[in-house]
Amino acid sequence: MRLEYFQMLDEVESLDRDRCAIVVRSNVPEKSPVFEGHFPGHPLMPGVLLLETMAQASGYLILAVERFRRMPFFARAKEANFRNFVRPGETLTTTAVRVHDGSGFAVTKASIVRGGDTICDGELMFRLVPFPAADLEAHVHNEGLRLGVSSGDA
Repeated sequence: MRLEYFQMLDEVESLDRDRCAIVVRSNVPEKSPVFEGHFPGHPLMPGVLLLETMAQASGYLILAVERFRRMPFFARAKEANFRNFVRPGETLTTTAVRVHDGSGFAVTKASIVRGGDTICDGELMFRLVPFPAADLEAHVHNEGLRLGVSSGDA
């Protein structure tokens, strides 16, 4: 996890294209400029970055199921619930399951767990559009490979 670069995911632990489900591990760094302001003397991972973590896991699930043909752009969070705090150095497990696939959009249910305790969960919607730039498409493919997700049959 590199918070200041919005690189929220470290490794895909499992991907089931048939069930449209993904499980991803993230290691919260011990130190990050983010923690200097959130909060001095009591560092906590911001809720917006937890939401981003669920969105990225959901996005790579959609990319894998779609075989990287279209780019998912986070469009909406519904019923996002934050139940626990996340501190530096903790390991998080994010799970996402696609629950709806429409023409031009997809919906997932995602959650983040630490040691059996639910940190947050929510329903997320994504617009699915052609990749708007070749550089973005290459970056998304490279990040997918780093995480263990490819456009092929895995």
